[in-house]
Amino acid sequence: MTAADRQARPADPPGVSWDEANRLALVAELDVLRVRLVAYPGEPDRAELAAAEGRLAAARALLDRPTALDALAAALRLTGFERAVLLLATGPELAGEVADELTAAHGQPRPTFGLALAALPGAHWSALTPDAPLRRWNLVRLLDPDTPTGSPLVIEERVLHHLMGVRYLEPDLAAVARPVPPPAALPPAFAAVAATIRTVWEHGRPAVLQGPQPANLPVVAAAAADAAGCELRLVAVADLPSAVRDRDRLLRLIGRESLLAPAAWAFDADGARPEDARALVRALGTLPAPVAVLGAVDTVLADGVLVGVPRLPIAERATALDAALDRHLADRAAGEAAAVAGVFDLALPDLELAAGDAAAGTPLWQACRARSRSRYGGQARVVRPRARWADLVLPDTHVAQLRSLVAAVHHRTRVLHEWGFADRSSRGLGTAALFAGPSGTGKTLAAEVIARELGLDLVVVDLSQVVSKFIGETEKNLSRVFDAAEDGAAVLLFDEADTLFGKRTEVRDSHDRYANLEVGYMLQRMESFTGLAILTTNARSVLDQAFLRRLRLVVTFPYPDRAARETMWRRAFPAGVPADIDPERLAAVDLPGGGIAAAALTAAYLGADGERITGEQVATATRWELAKNGRSLGGR
Repeated sequence: MTAADRQARPADPPGVSWDEANRLALVAELDVLRVRLVAYPGEPDRAELAAAEGRLAAARALLDRPTALDALAAALRLTGFERAVLLLATGPELAGEVADELTAAHGQPRPTFGLALAALPGAHWSALTPDAPLRRWNLVRLLDPDTPTGSPLVIEERVLHHLMGVRYLEPDLAAVARPVPPPAALPPAFAAVAATIRTVWEHGRPAVLQGPQPANLPVVAAAAADAAGCELRLVAVADLPSAVRDRDRLLRLIGRESLLAPAAWAFDADGARPEDARALVRALGTLPAPVAVLGAVDTVLADGVLVGVPRLPIAERATALDAALDRHLADRAAGEAAAVAGVFDLALPDLELAAGDAAAGTPLWQACRARSRSRYGGQARVVRPRARWADLVLPDTHVAQLRSLVAAVHHRTRVLHEWGFADRSSRGLGTAALFAGPSGTGKTLAAEVIARELGLDLVVVDLSQVVSKFIGETEKNLSRVFDAAEDGAAVLLFDEADTLFGKRTEVRDSHDRYANLEVGYMLQRMESFTGLAILTTNARSVLDQAFLRRLRLVVTFPYPDRAARETMWRRAFPAGVPADIDPERLAAVDLPGGGIAAAALTAAYLGADGERITGEQVATATRWELAKNGRSLGGR
C-alpha cells in the first residue's frame, strides 16, 4: 500500500460500534509505525507521518472508551516503546502488506527487536528481558530465543484476538477453569463476607475461604469478584500439572488472562496434596488478579488471609429460598419456605436447585430432602424409615413426649427466630433426646417413627467405626458425622450412647485424660448441633451428668407389662398374614417388644412352606427367642 493509497482512504462514518472503532484505531496506530519502519534508516516523510497521525486521531475520536491496546498497556504499565513493539509484532497478522513492506525494506517478513531498537523512538534494551512485561506474560514470543535482537517477533494468538476485541479463554485454561456466575441475590451474612474478601484483595493478599458448606465458598467469591468488576473462574488444584515448570507456565497464562480481561480466580484445594496447596499459594502472590483459595486452611494460612464463610441463619435461608422459588415461579403454601428452611440447612446453590425441582412438580419438602442428603462413609448407615406411630406400644405420656420432638423440629423457625429464642444464645439450638430403657423396649423403633413422621432419613452412627484408639481420631470422626448430619438434615441416632457419653473419671494416667477429652468434646459438639440427635442407652446411670443436663428430653422406655405384650402380639404379624396365634396366652411369656418382633419373624419363616403359620411354630420361635438369653418358657 502506497502513501497515496493510505491518504486516499475514505473516512469511516461516525457512530460505528466500539469493536469497529477499536479495529480502526489499531490499524491507524500501526500505520504510524509503518511510516517510520519503511523509511528507516532514513527519516520518515513528514507529510506522510502527519497524515498517518491525523488518521489515528480521527479513528480515536470514534471511540467511547479506551482501545483494547490502551487498556492492556495501562494494566501492564508499558512504556511507549514496549507498546510499539507489541503493536509492531501484530503487523504481519493485522495487515498482509506489512510482511511485504518489511521484506522489501529489511529482508524478512517479521519485525525484530533489533529493528525496533534502531527505528522507534524511546527505545530501551530492558523491554525484551524475560522479566519485562512483554515476555513475562507471554505477549510476544521470540522465534529464536538464542538471538534476541535478530529473532523475529511473533505475537501470541490469544493476545492478537484480544487486541482485536475478541474474547475467549485460552484452550489450556479452558481445560481446567470454569466460570462461576455471581448469585442472583446474596443474603446479608454472605454480603458481609464478600465485602471482607474485597478488602483482602485490595491489600494484594489471597483470601483463604473456610466454611462448613463447601458449595457456598465459590458463590461468595463470585459475589466479591462481581462487586470488584471481575468474572470469577474456578480451578481445581488437583487438576493443575504436578510438574513445577508446567504449573508455572499455566499460572503465567492465568496471569496473562487476568491482564487481558478482568478476572478473579478461585483455586479449590479440596483433594489436593498439602504440599501442592502450599506451593500454589506461594506462587499466587505473583498473579496480577484477585485470588481466593477454597479450603486447605491448615496449609496456607501463612500466605493468605483466612475468611470464614458461615452457615446462613435460618431467617436468611428462608428468605433466600422464597426468592429462589419466586425466580422459578414455583408454588408453595404460606410459610412453607420458612418451615422447610428451618429443617434443611442447604447451601445457596442447592436452594436454587431445590426451587427448580419444586417448580417442576416435586413437593418442596421432598425437593430439599433430596438435595440435602449427605454421605457418611463407613461411619454411619442411612436408614429409610418405615415404622409408624401405630407400631409403637407405649403409654400415652411417652408418645406425647415423642411427638414433642417432632414439633420441636417443625417449629424451629417460629420458636428460635420469630420468637427470638436464638438471640439469647448460640448454644443448644438443636434438639437432643435420650431414650433410656432395657433392650427391646422400642427405643430404636421410636427413633425410626420420628424420622418417618418428619420426612427425614435416620442416620445410625456405627460406634465401632467412630471410636478410635488413636488420640484425636474419635473427635475427628464425630465431627465429620455431625457436619454431614447438619448438612443432610437427618435424624442422628447413637445406639448404646454410654460408649461415648460415659461419666468422666478421675485422671490417673494419659488414657483417662484423653478419654475425658473425648467426653468433653461430645458434650460441646452435641450442644452446638442444630439438628435432632437421639441417643439410646440401656444404662442411664453410667451417663455423665453434664451430658444429661444438655438434653432437651429424656424418655424412659418401660419394660412391657402383660397388657402391653398382648397388644404387641396382636400387631406382630402384618395384616393379611395367615397366623394362628393366641395373643392372651403368648403375652404370659416374658418378652420385650424387640423379642416379640423377632419371634414373629422367625415363626413366619418356619411357616412359609405351608398354608398358615401355626401356633406350634409361633411357640417354637418364642422358645428360641427365650433361649438366646438362657431362658425357657418356665421363667424369665
